[in-house]
Amino acid sequence: MTTPLDAAALSHHPLPELPADGDKEDRGAVLVVGGEAVMAGAAILAGVAALSVGAGKLQIRADRASAAAIAVAVPEARIVIAGAMSASPLIQQAVKASALVLGPGMDTGKARRRLASRLLDGAPAVPAVIDAGALPLYSEADAFALLAGGRTVMTPHAGEMAAILNRAKDDIRADPLGAAREAAAMFRSVVVMKGATTFVVSPDGAAWRHDGGVAGLGTSGSGDVLAGAIGGILARGAPPMVAALWGVVLHAQAGADLAAAGEPLGFLARDLPGRLPLVLARLCAASGAPS
Repeated sequence: MTTPLDAAALSHHPLPELPADGDKEDRGAVLVVGGEAVMAGAAILAGVAALSVGAGKLQIRADRASAAAIAVAVPEARIVIAGAMSASPLIQQAVKASALVLGPGMDTGKARRRLASRLLDGAPAVPAVIDAGALPLYSEADAFALLAGGRTVMTPHAGEMAAILNRAKDDIRADPLGAAREAAAMFRSVVVMKGATTFVVSPDGAAWRHDGGVAGLGTSGSGDVLAGAIGGILARGAPPMVAALWGVVLHAQAGADLAAAGEPLGFLARDLPGRLPLVLARLCAASGAPS
C-alpha cells in the first residue's frame, strides 16, 4: 500500500517553522560534495537548488581546477578546495553544516563511496542526501546502515538501484516499490526511487507514490536539482522523510510549470531552481507551512 504524494499530502508533513526575525544562520548551511572539474556543473545545480528552497548558506567542494569557475558561477557559495579523495578539510566543514549533499556528478568507484562514508562518519549528527557516485553498494549495506541510522536520503534511479541491490535493472523496473522498500530497510535510509512514477519509502516500509512527473524532467542534471532541493529542506531542519516528500513535489511541480509555459521537453535542468521559490511559496500557502 502507498499513500498518494501530492500538494495536499504535504499538509500532513509540514516544514519546520522559521523565526520571523531570523537570518541565514536560522535557515541552515548546506555542504555539497560532488564530482571533479569535468562534472562540476552537477554540484552547482545542487547547490543553487538548496539555496532556492530556503537554505541560508552554501558551501561547495571544488578541486583547484574548478574552484574559480564554481566561485564565479555561484557567488553565493563558499568554495572548499579539497582533492577528490581528501576528506580531512571536508570533515571540518561537514561537522558545522546543517545538511550534506554527497555525490552529484561524482564518478562511481570505491574511493568515492569511501569518501562519502568518511564524511558521514566524521559528521555523525548531520543529515545527508546520498546521490549518484556516493550511493553505496549491496556489499556495503551493513557498514553504511550503521553510519546512516535513519538520517540519510538516498536518491537512486533504476540503474543505480540495480547496483545498490545487486540485481538486474529490468528487475528494478518491474517492481520499483519493492526495490525501494528493500533498500530503505537494508541501508536504514529514506529512499527516493526516481522515475516517471517516483516512490518515497522510509526505513520501516511506509511508502508514498508520486505520479505525473513531466517528460522534461528526464534530462541531464535534473536529479542533481532534486538532491539539492532535498538537502536545502534538510538544512532548514526538516526530518529526512519530510525533506524527501517536499523535495519530490517541489521538483515535479517546477518541471510542470516549465512544461505548462510551453517547454514540455525543451527546458534545461538549470531552469528548474528558478522555479523552486515560486512553487515553494504556492505549496506552503496551500499546506499552511512556512515558506
